[in-house]
Amino acid sequence: MDGAAASAVSQSHPLGVAQGETIVAIATAIAPQQGSVGIVRLSGAEALAIARALFYAPGRQPWESHRILYGHVRDPQTQQLVDEALLLLMVAPRSYTREDVVEFHCHGGLMAVQQVLQLCVAQGARLAEPGEFTLRAFLNGRLDLTQAEGVADLVAAQSALAAKTALAGVQGKLRTPLRQLRSACLDVLAEVEARIDFEDDLPPLDEPAVQAQVAAVLAEVEQILATAASGELLRTGLKVAIVGRPNVGKSSLLNAWSRCDRAIVTDLPGTTRDVVESQLVVGGIPIQVLDTAGIRDASDPVEQMGIARSHQVAQAADLVLLTLDATAGWTDADQQLYESVQATCLILVVNKVDLVPADVVNQLRLPDNLPIVHTAAAQQRGIDSLEQAILRAIHADQLTSGNLEFTVNQRQEAALIQARNALNQVQQTIENQLPLDFWTIDLRSAIAALGSITGDEITESMLDEIFSRFCIGK
Repeated sequence: MDGAAASAVSQSHPLGVAQGETIVAIATAIAPQQGSVGIVRLSGAEALAIARALFYAPGRQPWESHRILYGHVRDPQTQQLVDEALLLLMVAPRSYTREDVVEFHCHGGLMAVQQVLQLCVAQGARLAEPGEFTLRAFLNGRLDLTQAEGVADLVAAQSALAAKTALAGVQGKLRTPLRQLRSACLDVLAEVEARIDFEDDLPPLDEPAVQAQVAAVLAEVEQILATAASGELLRTGLKVAIVGRPNVGKSSLLNAWSRCDRAIVTDLPGTTRDVVESQLVVGGIPIQVLDTAGIRDASDPVEQMGIARSHQVAQAADLVLLTLDATAGWTDADQQLYESVQATCLILVVNKVDLVPADVVNQLRLPDNLPIVHTAAAQQRGIDSLEQAILRAIHADQLTSGNLEFTVNQRQEAALIQARNALNQVQQTIENQLPLDFWTIDLRSAIAALGSITGDEITESMLDEIFSRFCIGK
């Protein structure tokens, strides 16, 4: 975001107007009896003054930027000791927000950080809104909007690969190509507008060159758009439902896959009465695995409720593992269940293959055109094959190849689609030999769409929508 754009947004946005206020928030997750350190963060013009009012640093420790002081937090009214803590000072502009920032590093848990937070508010600080620290970093030009959203993605990352691509966003690896594309569009627009304003003083416009420039930008936009599906997988993960008749080994499969006893396993049909969940990471993709109750005709009301939930989970899942017993083969009940599952992505899991000769397993009559995996869940066999089948089913080649440098989120994808449509319209306008004024309309639309991704062109409502999804304290 350039300085003029940042200034304009800062003046129009409520939080921008209030940038003179000092804000405070707890910057770490807090829970009783968990976490050794809790951080209270201040940002704003009065941050240092509030720190001096609350923090006593014994000896001759210098209150200088980027130093850590040791001491105690005290209530200035009663002089009552609140906590033994460390104080981190970061003077503007060398801070996350480019304002004066102070952090109290307190003992973890609930009480210490809550008391320090209340003391900061009593000294005049205001409780921060969700994402307000990062918003200030954006408004002050330290981050562009892709970097700010990368920060949110990094905090929410559920796998190492998700964290890697989010960090690429924080480092500006998405910003750089987008700004280059916007700059290229601006160059074309300048050429076209110059011919409109000074037609008699300039040589004719080189239309083939303009077409080539637009085509090059369009091709790059398509390449960036191609990362959207991978980005969605990394951010939201995959919901996988294990579905099948009773006693086919669904719970054993969940336990083998999770490498722990998540579900109770017995020889009694109907043991699983409710959905059992496990969180896994496969090929860098977060996966929520749901073990469902065995589906059959049941008279027990509790089991009936579990079966109804199994149907609901199967319909809502991104991928269904339809599990069958190799010792029983493909039964009429399996066929009915297969016909009732309307999943767009389905894998057949033939379990208990250790109990049946290999030639019998290979001769089982199964539905055509479906991926099939053989497992012996009780022996923890076939799990690797299952994971590879899942990655193939969701077309995760780009993720597992290691060539994915960054991804775009849903907001960015929508803006890129707008840019693509506008650039396609520019090409159509040129081919139809329409006047140059028509070229500029769609060029400006493409420039605005690309600028909305980086924050070079942004509105107050867009900022509210983006930063409201951040956690408080970030």
